[in-house]
Amino acid sequence: MTKLPFIDAHIHLWDLDHLRYGWLSAPFDDTGVNGSTEAIASTYLPAHYQADATGFDVRGTVHIDAGAHPDDALAETKWLQKLHEQTRLPTAIVAFAGLNDPKVEALLEAHAQHSAVRGIRHILNWHPNPYFSYTPANLLEDPQWQAGYALLAKYGLSFDLQIYENQMAAAAALAAKHPDVPVMLNHAGMPVNDGNGHLSRWEAGLKTLAAQPNVSVKISGMGFANRHWTTQTIRPLVLTVIDIFGTDRVMFASDVPTDKLFSDYKTIMDAFDAVTCDFSDTERRAMFAGNANRLYRLELEV
Repeated sequence: MTKLPFIDAHIHLWDLDHLRYGWLSAPFDDTGVNGSTEAIASTYLPAHYQADATGFDVRGTVHIDAGAHPDDALAETKWLQKLHEQTRLPTAIVAFAGLNDPKVEALLEAHAQHSAVRGIRHILNWHPNPYFSYTPANLLEDPQWQAGYALLAKYGLSFDLQIYENQMAAAAALAAKHPDVPVMLNHAGMPVNDGNGHLSRWEAGLKTLAAQPNVSVKISGMGFANRHWTTQTIRPLVLTVIDIFGTDRVMFASDVPTDKLFSDYKTIMDAFDAVTCDFSDTERRAMFAGNANRLYRLELEV
């Protein structure tokens, strides 16, 4: 794995003295679906990422909105753009915008003026069981949110889609309606155990999304499905995703430092390496670097 070029398609950076991150602030609570975030509630900068990634041939990184206060969305992009210009880490930015805000177009326009910005993420995880929900309502069904989404293509922005299986059919319909918006499904579609048949439902949802040619997927965040995952427990999940989307629409990512709640960088990367060892060198290079380079328009040498 150390010889394989890697573009980390999903990372986070944060400076707790610079921006507000409610989910990384006291009081911490271990009763939620992902447990307490106290273990990662400290500033994480490019130097911290580079320390975690020691020994790996990281050619680029894509920073995904890190849950800063919504009012700090543009400030986060400005801060990250400056890091990009100073350190080339991150290579690209997927910024936050609340697409259900009637005034969101001004924010999209402002984000798009930054050269490193490639897309938008607005976390949508909603579930009939409130225990799993990140949002109080299913925004995918909100006409105002849909109107905000429809503006993405105007500014050349992709969309990072973070949802559960129960939302996949609606997301696939949205992707079909807007074929000029590239969609990156986050964290392998988050196959949480929410009851009987959860994996078969997740697999069916993935097939619905994969039927849309503008949808690709990032394999990361294994701890969201199982806090105590191992290489063996994720193997069938990873192989299912690759089988459904194909080796040309899969990207691997570390999701650090969030995934450090459940594991560490080397363990994550070694697991992905082990699970994919039977794929060809060309396929592995695509999944670990080439696809992210193309889909996020990074123009890096890989």
